[in-house]
Amino acid sequence: MKAIVYCRVSTEKETQETSLQRQEEELLELADQNHFDVVKVIKEQASGYDLDRDGILELLSLISNKQAAAILIQDETRLGRGNAKIALLHCILKEEVKLYSISHNGELQLSESDSMVLKIVSMVEEYQRKLHNVKIKRGMKRAIDNGYKPQKNLKNQGKNAGREKIDAPIEEIVRLRKNGLTFAEIAVTLKGFGYSISKATVHRRYQEYVDELEQLTK
Repeated sequence: MKAIVYCRVSTEKETQETSLQRQEEELLELADQNHFDVVKVIKEQASGYDLDRDGILELLSLISNKQAAAILIQDETRLGRGNAKIALLHCILKEEVKLYSISHNGELQLSESDSMVLKIVSMVEEYQRKLHNVKIKRGMKRAIDNGYKPQKNLKNQGKNAGREKIDAPIEEIVRLRKNGLTFAEIAVTLKGFGYSISKATVHRRYQEYVDELEQLTK
């Protein structure tokens, strides 16, 4: 199993360099005991309350790209402190990556309180996803009730069907806007039809259209 060794100390004092080195040595030994293939050793000196850390962001990128299936740490506080720790644990476990620690001499065992908070976070995230889907369905229904015909108006069908459409035609944005939809509703409606577009992009493109129209009529 491929693994990442992550070491952290909270200050940049020179005396902490010894602690970093000791963490690395102990974690490499733990990796050897569990027959892990260590693909990366990440060491950093930063506050555990801070999420803006080069090392932790590199770690998240690696596991997101499926470069490792396990992370080795001294204990869970090396990942982070307070809310930062919970957020990072959630991100890591969501990727189905296993955590191993020296403190447990094997797979990390979360405390009852941490487990409870993570369950709540996962539940909230799931309901946010469901709510987002409800908004998309409502936006689509409202657009169709107002005369929007996606099968007639949307392009990039046929041989390209099923591929993600990166750009949304301005004529559809204008059409939906004239039908009374908000920019947010237009964004979720077009996402429902496969267009990857944000509310801000919808607003910007519509405004560009309006500005261009004004210039032509001057």
